[in-house]
Amino acid sequence: MTDALVIGAGPAGLMAAEAMASAGLRVTVAEARPSPARKFLMAGKSGLNLTKAEPVEAFLTALGTDAAPLEPMLRAFGPAEVQAWAEGLGQPLFTGSTGRIFPKVMKASPLLRAWLTRLDGLGVTLRRGWRWEGWDGADVLMQTPDGPMRLTPSVTVLACGGASWARLGSDGAWAAYLPDQTAPFQPANIGFRVNWSDHMHPHLGHAIKGVALHAGGAVSRGEFVLTRHGIEGGGIYEVSRQMREGAALTIDLMPDVSVDSIRERLARPRGKASLGNHLRKALKLPPVKQTLLMEFARPLPDDIAPLVKALPINHAGPMPLDQAISTTGGLRWDAVDQTLMLHARPGTFAAGEMLDWEAPTGGYLITACLATGLWAGQHAAQWATDQEETTAR
Repeated sequence: MTDALVIGAGPAGLMAAEAMASAGLRVTVAEARPSPARKFLMAGKSGLNLTKAEPVEAFLTALGTDAAPLEPMLRAFGPAEVQAWAEGLGQPLFTGSTGRIFPKVMKASPLLRAWLTRLDGLGVTLRRGWRWEGWDGADVLMQTPDGPMRLTPSVTVLACGGASWARLGSDGAWAAYLPDQTAPFQPANIGFRVNWSDHMHPHLGHAIKGVALHAGGAVSRGEFVLTRHGIEGGGIYEVSRQMREGAALTIDLMPDVSVDSIRERLARPRGKASLGNHLRKALKLPPVKQTLLMEFARPLPDDIAPLVKALPINHAGPMPLDQAISTTGGLRWDAVDQTLMLHARPGTFAAGEMLDWEAPTGGYLITACLATGLWAGQHAAQWATDQEETTAR
C-alpha cells in the first residue's frame, strides 16, 4: 500500500519523497527508466554544480521574471540550505572562482547513493520501469514491468521533468495528460546552429575566450566553443534566452579595449604584412578570433574596429530541443496554487523542471528543483493529513 505517489525520480521527485516520508507517509516513487536521477548523474559528469554561493536576493534576480512564483520556495530552501543538505549526506563541497558550488569529488553518484540510502531508511519504495499513463477518474494509471496497474494514493507529486535529454527520461510525454494546463516547450541553455564555411573547419572544437557576447541587452563574459554544428558553451547559454526570442548576437572580440584604441593600433604602418599578420601583431588577435572575424565580416571594410567590438554572428536558430540542457514551457503557474497543487486535481502536486520556468546555468536549475520538490512534498503531506482529519470527524 502507498499513501503517497511520486512520479519521477529526479532531484525534485526524490526531495518530495523525502519530505512526505519524513512526515510519516508511506511513499512510492515511480520511475520510468531502469535507474533513478539519470539527468542528475549526467550533470555530475561535468562536476555537478549544485548551487551558487550568493544571497537569495541575488539568486532570485538571476531568475528574472520567473523569480516571483519561485521566491517563497527558494527563501525556504535556497543556496545555503542546499549546501547544508548535501553536507548532511556526507558530501564535502567547495566553491569555485565564479561562486559555483560543487561536491569535492566532482561527481553526482556518491551524493545520489547516500540520498537513496536515506530514503530507503525512511521506508520509501522506488519502482523502476513504472511509466505514468495519465488518469482514469481518481485512479493513477501506470504501465509497469508486470503490466498495467491502477493506484489510488492519497496524494500524488508529479516530478516528470522537462523535454530535453529524452534518453535520460525527460521526454515531455506527460504533457499529453495535461494539455490545457501546459505551455509549449522551448529549449533553454542551448547552443545555436551555424553553417560554417570550409575556412572554419580547422578551428572547430576550439574555445573562444576573452570575449563579451551581447544579445537583447544581456551580456556574457563566458567562453564558448566552435563545434561542427555551431556554437555552444556557457557564454552562449547565458544569452540563449534572448537569442531564442529573436535578439541578434554580437561578439566583442576585445572587450577590455576601446574602439578608438583599436583604430589607433590598426592605423600603424602595415608595410608588406598580410592583413592577418597585421591583425595578429597590432591587435594580438589569435588565429581563431581572426578566422571568426573573416567568417562573419568579409569583405572587411576600411574601418574594422567597430566589427572587432561588435561582430554580428549569423546563426540558423537553436539546436534541437532534445539537446538543450533544460527547457522552458511546461505546466503553467496558473494551473497550480501557492502550494503547487493542481487546481484541476486536488491532491495532485507538481515540482521541478516540469513547471514553466527557466533557469540560467550556474546551479540555479538543481537548486530550484530541490526547493520546489521540498515545497510540494511538504504541502502534499499536510494536505493528506488535513484530509484524514476531515474524514475522521
